[in-house]
Amino acid sequence: MAMTDAACVAIALSTAQFLRFGATSPELGAYGSAGYTTLSAIIALVWIASLWVNRTYAAQIVGAGVEEYQRLVVATLSVFGLIAIVSMLLKLEIARGYLAIALPLGLLTLLTGRWGWRKWLRRKRAAGDYVHRVLVLGSRASAEAVAGELISSPHSGYHVVAAVVPGGEVPQHLAGTTIPLSNDIDSVVEQMSELAADTLLVTSSDALPPSRIREISWALEPGRQHLVIAPSLTDVCGPRMHMHHVAGLPLLHVQAPVYEGTKLLAKRCFDLIGSGALIMLFSPILLATAICIKSTDRGPVFFRQLRAGYGGESFRMIKFRSMVVDAEARLAELERQNESDGAIFKMKNDPRITPIGRFIRRYSIDELPQLFNVFLGSMSLVGPRPHPLRDVEHYDGHVHRRFLVKPGMTGLWQVSGRSSLSWQQSVRLDLYYVENWSMLSDIAILWRTFKAVVGKDGAY
Repeated sequence: MAMTDAACVAIALSTAQFLRFGATSPELGAYGSAGYTTLSAIIALVWIASLWVNRTYAAQIVGAGVEEYQRLVVATLSVFGLIAIVSMLLKLEIARGYLAIALPLGLLTLLTGRWGWRKWLRRKRAAGDYVHRVLVLGSRASAEAVAGELISSPHSGYHVVAAVVPGGEVPQHLAGTTIPLSNDIDSVVEQMSELAADTLLVTSSDALPPSRIREISWALEPGRQHLVIAPSLTDVCGPRMHMHHVAGLPLLHVQAPVYEGTKLLAKRCFDLIGSGALIMLFSPILLATAICIKSTDRGPVFFRQLRAGYGGESFRMIKFRSMVVDAEARLAELERQNESDGAIFKMKNDPRITPIGRFIRRYSIDELPQLFNVFLGSMSLVGPRPHPLRDVEHYDGHVHRRFLVKPGMTGLWQVSGRSSLSWQQSVRLDLYYVENWSMLSDIAILWRTFKAVVGKDGAY
């Protein structure tokens, strides 16, 4: 991976030098062509060093996705910030065009390279390679919950090989799995050695005091066996969590999610520019689709429906009509065939869908008019999908937290399974987005949406 990064940096800097000065390298003031070649070599070394300093090669970071990309961006911007400071202090006149090409090109090639490595690593991990062998220690309920999450995400790189639940009689295996289960807390380290486990994952348990966890950590083989603590609080991403030591206690501080200020302004600007550009880009498709719909049954081109938006306020969402004209009136007779296990209505082979409607749904073309909703401010490019008002009446628990952000054309659950997810899974992903959203995650979701639409994954 380091070699790939070095190649990306070298390509970016050499390309920047060639595009700015050409193959002949004309006079460059006091430095000459050799001066820029040397400068490129120095920048390359500093760039790679910055990647190491920002721990982009740490085992916990490689393949982590957004966090890995964030560290790449920070490392790259740090290098060019350092260049600006050094050039000012030493009065070096470095060509702006050279830097203006090297920065975005280098960042793009690095991100592309890491994306390729991540794809490869996720495939390998799903096949059982390059994984941490994990022994879970904690209460039975928490051990089952943690093991279930890791089993459902084989690409995460954590493979549970056993579990230990202190106190009381336990079954032979964790519920619904073949993972061996025991209650022998005194032989945890020995079990890890026998199973070649390299990670001890400790979850919450009343029968496991801090002093006992500390004693077990002392017995782990240094450098080969690692201790990982899983806090009871879930679905909170890294940037919101900060460790502080108070009176000898490691306290995990969790920042409240931010729904206002500069982050919200940046998101609105991104939505405004993005939706405007996409409307112009897709205008031929919008026009062609409208003509096709109108020519089939002479009904209205658009389907407008009241949906629940930001703060629970209703707004009129626009879609291309993909169903028969009286689709809403026929909904009641289809309610018993609802394939969703929650508040929303879903039906894979809905008889109300027209032939042209099935095609535009397959490629999500029916959603494109919502770009106007985004442009006008009632929706965002990324966010929880807006549900009809009749479905909102069936919300329970904390589902209403979806209204803390604007609804989106696409969201986290759309790129995690689209229509194939259960209601509970989609709610959990929506609330995770609400709690942890960022501009970088929005961009990642948009990219994954493009891949999901092209692959026609789960759309109906």
